[in-house]
Amino acid sequence: MATTLHNLSIKQQALALLGFIGLCYLVSAVGAAASINGKEFYALLQQPSWAPPGWLFGPVWLTLYTMMAIAGWLIWRQQNLPARRSSLILFLFHLLPNALWSWLFFAWQLGAASFVNIVVLWLLILIVIVRFASISKLAALLLLPYLCWVSFATMLNLWLWQNNPSLL
Repeated sequence: MATTLHNLSIKQQALALLGFIGLCYLVSAVGAAASINGKEFYALLQQPSWAPPGWLFGPVWLTLYTMMAIAGWLIWRQQNLPARRSSLILFLFHLLPNALWSWLFFAWQLGAASFVNIVVLWLLILIVIVRFASISKLAALLLLPYLCWVSFATMLNLWLWQNNPSLL
């Protein structure tokens, strides 16, 4: 794993990290905008016994978005690797279904579409992890909790969709 950090100033690295954090938090804000009434809607849904309380989602996602930003930044820092650019493009692309899910589930209450979307998101996260692992093991490891949470969220999405046909 070759790195050319000597070509990057501390200021450039700090600004890039802030850029990645800003981007990931922007995606979070787009999802949060769709979830403005999410707490009320979530409370209306019949829940499985293993469903987390609604208040848990915010702190978990904040942590995951922060870890995602750091992972993307770690890949960005690998200036001389050919796989870096395509891996970062894939990382950026995967943020689209991430932001879209809240709109499909909470705003538009489309159970089937939100489930298909989250499955696509899960697959993209897995591909990003594999791509990142070839560049930075740490970046890939930082995304594993995200994959685990989205795995759990996928099962929850399926259960909620199947058990709340009048609402989703």
